[in-house]
Amino acid sequence: MNFLYPGFLFALLAVLIPVLIHLFNFRKFKKVYFSNVAFLKEVQEQNSSKEKLKNLLILAARILAIMFLVLAFSRPFLSSNTAANKANGNIVSIYLDNSYSMDAVNKEGSLLDEAKRRAKEIVKSYQINDRFQILTNDFEGQHQRLLNAEEFLQAVDEVKISAANKKLQQVINRQQGIFTGGSNRFAYVISDFQQNFVGKEPVKKEKQTQLALVKLSGNELPNISVDSVWFLSPVHQANTSEKIIVRLKNFGSEDAQNVPLKLSINNQQKAVGSINVKAGETAIDTLSYSGLGLGWQRGILSIKDFPLTFDDQLNFSFNVNANQQILSINGDKTGKYVEALFNADSYFKLSSVSENNINYASFASYSLIVLNGISQPSSGLAQELRNYLNNGGSVVIFPSTETDKTTYSSFLTALKLPAVENLVTEPGKVAQIELKHPLFKDVFEVLPKNMDLPLANRYFTYAENNTISKENLLQFPAGKLYLARYPVNSGQVFLAATGLDEQDGNLAKHPLFVPLMYKIAFESAKDQPLFYTIAKDNVIELPAVKLGANQSLKLIGDGFEVIPDVNHQNGKTLLYVADQIQKAGFYSVKNGDAILAVVAYNDNRTESDMKYDSQAELEERFGAQKIHFIDAQKENVSSAIAEENNGTELWKLCLILSLVFIATEILLVRFYHTQNKNTKTHEPLN
Repeated sequence: MNFLYPGFLFALLAVLIPVLIHLFNFRKFKKVYFSNVAFLKEVQEQNSSKEKLKNLLILAARILAIMFLVLAFSRPFLSSNTAANKANGNIVSIYLDNSYSMDAVNKEGSLLDEAKRRAKEIVKSYQINDRFQILTNDFEGQHQRLLNAEEFLQAVDEVKISAANKKLQQVINRQQGIFTGGSNRFAYVISDFQQNFVGKEPVKKEKQTQLALVKLSGNELPNISVDSVWFLSPVHQANTSEKIIVRLKNFGSEDAQNVPLKLSINNQQKAVGSINVKAGETAIDTLSYSGLGLGWQRGILSIKDFPLTFDDQLNFSFNVNANQQILSINGDKTGKYVEALFNADSYFKLSSVSENNINYASFASYSLIVLNGISQPSSGLAQELRNYLNNGGSVVIFPSTETDKTTYSSFLTALKLPAVENLVTEPGKVAQIELKHPLFKDVFEVLPKNMDLPLANRYFTYAENNTISKENLLQFPAGKLYLARYPVNSGQVFLAATGLDEQDGNLAKHPLFVPLMYKIAFESAKDQPLFYTIAKDNVIELPAVKLGANQSLKLIGDGFEVIPDVNHQNGKTLLYVADQIQKAGFYSVKNGDAILAVVAYNDNRTESDMKYDSQAELEERFGAQKIHFIDAQKENVSSAIAEENNGTELWKLCLILSLVFIATEILLVRFYHTQNKNTKTHEPLN
């Protein structure tokens, strides 16, 4: 057992004083102990063993009561095996969870305010010369230095709710990075310990780090969030009707009925609706709108849901283009079907070139490239098309059946497509169409019973390869390919078995040709992400942007302006924004006064699930590693820290024992009778 030494000496003196009073009969204490002394003399005179025993018991109870009372103030403790060596000094890292979930309210106020109070209590439990680190989800550079107690308390008051969020393992790794030298290493994590924060994987810490988890009691709240939005088609045309798909998620334990939806674009309400969302599930709805102009559009989908509101709004942006750029590379003997098709719609801007006059540098500006019966597909063309596909481009190949199959095989395999197996010169008819494929969605209002499908007079068969991913669209009998989609890297290739020449078949004149090619063109439209997530998506991807020697791009928002790092690669321009964007909203990418793009940012939805891990679940994540768990609702943080760092304190036990011996003395005086009723005795004055 250890003692706080000044208190122990005081306790020792307090025990000796009553003994000295009885031994030397000091006049100063004569009045207090007069009755006891007189009673002892009477005992000696009467030679009563019972009276002597009673007085000895009273004396012992009184001495023990005084001793344990003073010992309580000296705060004795049992030394802990993990108690730190105080001579080395302490480095204390305190993580303060300031994510959106900490904005919830309990009986103590907001969880963040309670977390600040707990952090201050921890600091006050250490010595004035100890050094402290404050850490939040923002992982700011200023939090990588050690503070004294006063500086730490000031820094705690400045902590605010942040859109950033981190995982528990990331927090512990960051805390351990501040520890240096032989100082004692203490780490505290103050959080509500949302399940998304803790994660499902085991959490590791260094053996020399003494880690304490301070759990705040957050209430599981019902919550509905706007999870995502997307369009049925990436193509957006001015003054046309469009549909947008919205997805909501219910994180609560009760069904939500008639959740109101509102769609606004450019601050104008475009659609309203309502939706039911079952408990713990997602629900999807479709909203229709029209009347958009050209240029960048700022959309907001919002709901009304209380008490959590940070995830009730989703920002998204998209561009309504005046046209879509398409390139047709033609062979010597090809009809004008592709030109007639795309020139019939002013939205498409078609460029037609000969296979002998190709400008490879222009590929990046086209969303779709059609190879229309080229007879000499070169290795150089294959290389440029690979680069184009790597950047998300789309290619349609209508082969020339008059070209040597070996030449086409080399070209196709260079694009990671199957080689040509044979040239079939006997007529064949398409036997199957994959109507469930998204490419054919909305093509047919009513499906005919006996559908007229294209014919082929001559066509290539291809060597099947199970290692190549393929989506069949149209097939000959026995499952032979007529038209299929092949995902290639980030792009896609639509490969046909025959060309568009009249001698090859009737595809170019078939009613299916127009909607098929339009759908492929719409499918190939390049569109940037509808939205990004704060503290998660740190790179903005744009089509290639050419900058002059003294030009730079700026990212501008509401009261925000920054010049991001720019990198040009693979026909794209990448903007690195790191953690500079901290607020949900819309940001314009500008080159001078010209707006190149508008990007939308939203808060991370991982904070939407208000479910928390229990102590048992937290301890399971750490396995056999020793951690200290503090439930702020059930125990005093300062006392728990003192007990963990110093050992088990015994002052409460001493106080209880002191009260027990005081009660014992009272009972002895009142109920311990040592004389017969006929014997007159003196009772001690207490």
